[in-house]
Amino acid sequence: MEKEEWDNRTSPVEFLLLGLSNVPKLQMPLFLLSLMIYMVTVFGNILIVVLVVADRHLHTPMYVFLGNFSSVEICYTSTILPRLLASFLTRDRSISAQGCMTQFFFFDCFAGTECYLLATMSYDRYLAICQPLLYASLMNWKVCLQLAAGSWLAGLLTSTIVTGQFSKLQFCGPNAIDHFFCDFAPLLELACSDTTALRLVTFIICFLDVVFPFVFTLLSYICIIAVILRIPTTMGRQKAFSTCSSHLIVVTVFYGTLIVVYMIPRTASLRQLNKALSFFYTILTPMVNPLLYSLRNREVKGALGNALRKTVVCIERSY
Repeated sequence: MEKEEWDNRTSPVEFLLLGLSNVPKLQMPLFLLSLMIYMVTVFGNILIVVLVVADRHLHTPMYVFLGNFSSVEICYTSTILPRLLASFLTRDRSISAQGCMTQFFFFDCFAGTECYLLATMSYDRYLAICQPLLYASLMNWKVCLQLAAGSWLAGLLTSTIVTGQFSKLQFCGPNAIDHFFCDFAPLLELACSDTTALRLVTFIICFLDVVFPFVFTLLSYICIIAVILRIPTTMGRQKAFSTCSSHLIVVTVFYGTLIVVYMIPRTASLRQLNKALSFFYTILTPMVNPLLYSLRNREVKGALGNALRKTVVCIERSY
């Protein structure tokens, strides 16, 4: 591959995303599958955002956070899937160095925002279940909007810091990234300059971006489950648990796959497993989340039913 000057030192002007190219006969089926997943993901999450905005019954902190979460899921998936779809269709695996850094920046930004939003949503459920009498005063609209905006800003800030450090590295040797998007570990393997500063900064950022929100979410749910178990009636326990069960499933799936992906050693024998799990948490999880929140949530199902009835009435009147 041609090499040019980049940051006054030799680095490849573009990378090659190997992705899933080791199965050439499956490129078209994978394209169709990925396209279907992307369409379902975008449609499902946009539907939740529209319902939260349009239905006054969903104008509560819990659903404001859900609307923000669905918005992040759309952005999160859109940083990866359009590029992946294009590579399936054109067989062109190349991505410019600047394009790779841009993809990494937005992926890291939305992943960090998602971690903070999951922690914020768990805090909201903690207040609703463990401090019901104080909920209205502790989770007012001002606090709600500050927490939502803070989640986006925190993700943006941490991603800016890590990407800024990453862009200072020089890459040499093979320019092939054994992944389907520009992720941290595969990119770091190609660096030929000193990565000590980047590793230190990333360790600190990972603690703030992933470990702290995860521990906060975990502690919130320990308190929630402890309170639910003390409710004397079965119906009361079921009602309390139903308000947070969807979020708990999302948290478990997201952090479970995230931890496994980044804890698995990137050895040759485990790279395919790493890519499969990465595909799961970056692409499949955002598709499943709207189904979890719509099928397991009475208010969302009610809002969807109202929207469908209004749509049918409008169509009937137009004729």
